[in-house]
Amino acid sequence: MRATAVMARAHFDGDVTGVAEGRGGVRPARKLTGHDMSGGEAVDPTSMNINSLPIVEVELERLSGTLSPRIAGEDPEHLEALLYAQGQIPPILVHFPSMWVIDGLHRLSAARLRGQRTIAARFFEGSEADAFVLAVRMNIEHGLPLTLSDRRRAARRIIDSHPEWSDRMVASVAGLSARTVSDLRGSRVEGETRIGRDGRVRPVDGTAERRQAAELIRNNPTLSLRQIAREVGLSPETVRDVRGRLERGESPIPAGRRRSPMQPAGPSARNGVDSGGGFRLAADQNRLAMLNRLKADPALRLTETGRSLLRLLTLHAIPGQDWDRILMNVPPHWAANVTDLARAHAAIWTEFADRLEGRFTGLAAERAVAT
Repeated sequence: MRATAVMARAHFDGDVTGVAEGRGGVRPARKLTGHDMSGGEAVDPTSMNINSLPIVEVELERLSGTLSPRIAGEDPEHLEALLYAQGQIPPILVHFPSMWVIDGLHRLSAARLRGQRTIAARFFEGSEADAFVLAVRMNIEHGLPLTLSDRRRAARRIIDSHPEWSDRMVASVAGLSARTVSDLRGSRVEGETRIGRDGRVRPVDGTAERRQAAELIRNNPTLSLRQIAREVGLSPETVRDVRGRLERGESPIPAGRRRSPMQPAGPSARNGVDSGGGFRLAADQNRLAMLNRLKADPALRLTETGRSLLRLLTLHAIPGQDWDRILMNVPPHWAANVTDLARAHAAIWTEFADRLEGRFTGLAAERAVAT
């Protein structure tokens, strides 16, 4: 075989005996499948087993670029650690036929600095859109962590390339919360259905399904979230939301996309401010009144964990004009960092709220069973 071709290594997981030359100088001997636009078997890039792909030796000069989701590019310290690493380095992952590197940017640079002519690699054959999804997934699962900015940027790209995926599906790949993905998606609605993490297709609207779920919950309070979800075609988390609304005496169908009291609906509210440019003072008054009631409860103010919770809640209960003042005085050179930290803390509070709601929804269901 000519020098421009690649040679198969001795360790394969499949029935591969070698690779043949093709477009770009290489061609896997066996059809490696992904979301293959040329007729191959479709494989979900969010769950496919990369280790099942055969390992081949690829010439460095054949690799034409990278699909890395890292905004800042290479990390010098991580590169140096790989450069002097002992033992066998895992193979990189390459998209065929473009020859773009999906995973292994630092391993590739280390190989070049060591003067190697070839590097161990696995091939993924599929669309570039699925290759990018795979790049994000691989970087989330191992190696040098992606920054929050990297993950948010990647999520936006995945929303554009896979609009049929649910928020939770995108979130599971990008390492974000489903609510963050929902905010990134905004009000854009493409199609009437979305594909969830479990592969099931569900309606975007879900109004009728929410009504059915509410009826099942009223008539059969002992049914689990998953049982109801399977019956009506919603996700268990959506059924949890319906159950929580019913317990609070609310309609099972939200007036708009679900938001927290500090995040009112509308374009300007997505920035945390009202149409007049200031934080909503009415919401402040409501929150202060609720906080004062919490502070008066001995179950909170006389326990260590209760006092910790009250301190955290009080910290965020400053008046709207104080939030405005803080906002306007963030130094420009720290704006991006403060933005990332604020959103990260918001994501923690969102998870706390969801898990708290889920905990007491479960307790309410247990009480219903007991009675």
